[in-house]
Amino acid sequence: MAASGTNGTTCSLNDFEFQQANTSSCWPSMSGGGPETVIVPVLFGLIFLLGLVGNTLVLVVLGRLRPGRRPSRSATNIFILNLSIADFSFLLFCVPFQATIYSLPEWVFGAFFCKWVHYLFTATMLVSIFTLVAMSVDRYIAVVHAKRSLWIRSKRNATLGVGVIWLLSLLIAIPVAQHQVLVSEQPRAPNSSFCWEHWAENPGAKRVYKVTLLVMGYLLPLVLISCCYAKVLYHLHKKVKNISRKSERSKRKTAQTVLLVVAVFMISWLPHHIITMWAEFGHFPLNNASFIFRIISHCLTYGNSCVNPIIYAFLSENFRKSCQQVFTCKFLLQPPPAEKLVRIRMENFSTSHSTTNV
Repeated sequence: MAASGTNGTTCSLNDFEFQQANTSSCWPSMSGGGPETVIVPVLFGLIFLLGLVGNTLVLVVLGRLRPGRRPSRSATNIFILNLSIADFSFLLFCVPFQATIYSLPEWVFGAFFCKWVHYLFTATMLVSIFTLVAMSVDRYIAVVHAKRSLWIRSKRNATLGVGVIWLLSLLIAIPVAQHQVLVSEQPRAPNSSFCWEHWAENPGAKRVYKVTLLVMGYLLPLVLISCCYAKVLYHLHKKVKNISRKSERSKRKTAQTVLLVVAVFMISWLPHHIITMWAEFGHFPLNNASFIFRIISHCLTYGNSCVNPIIYAFLSENFRKSCQQVFTCKFLLQPPPAEKLVRIRMENFSTSHSTTNV
């Protein structure tokens, strides 16, 4: 979390050691109260509302789906539901507190929330990312191994996978809660309290942990997501040839959606990890440019939780049908015309794959 200081400088309260932050230019209480104290909370507020509305709508629609769905669809819906819960929690527990860093001169929520908020930030972030990986594997199995997908992609296995995702994420985030502390009575700001990440006893362990988060929370998921969807595209290209122009358009649409999924994930989380690694293994500058870059990284990470419902739910034809059934908004969500042409579509990775039907 970053806060503005004097002379246009900024100080990241979580990314630097106490010695780095203990300067007059880094203390939030020394801030002159620039325009960011209003602009940033408003910007975060818009992202917050958009993300909550989108994920809430997904939760409502999936929660009210009629029984009798196929097992593969039930498994897919479980992953989408878990993704929305994770993104909803990520926005709810992180964005309001993050906004106060830019508008208030100190941490006002006490020691418990100092640990709890940052712990949930890391845990829900990992749950969301791991769920995206699970959904890419789910798509890969459904398309490439369609014959065996019915028993592999069962509702029971999907529920078990979600449980493993939450357990693993909660365990990985424990060091954040252990080392997040509330600090007060500092010489430069004797009457202020700050929520800092402090690894004084073993600073080397902090770097190991940050690199672990980079690998498990970004690099490895990015490789797995890219590989799974690349195999899906290769399988569709190899299996379906010279059938119809409709099929070719469907394959191009699938390829575009795959690129969108990978690009959104990569762009959303890249600035966050750049700043983290820069602060740990270099000297992150404290100036206006880095301050703006920090704000952009926050907006991208939070924006990812707003975009996920659009990519994995609202772009899906079946989800729009379900949404229409729940809210009976025929004037907003027109059902697509019935077609008997050969179609190859990925349902934008939120419903079960439709193979070629003649």
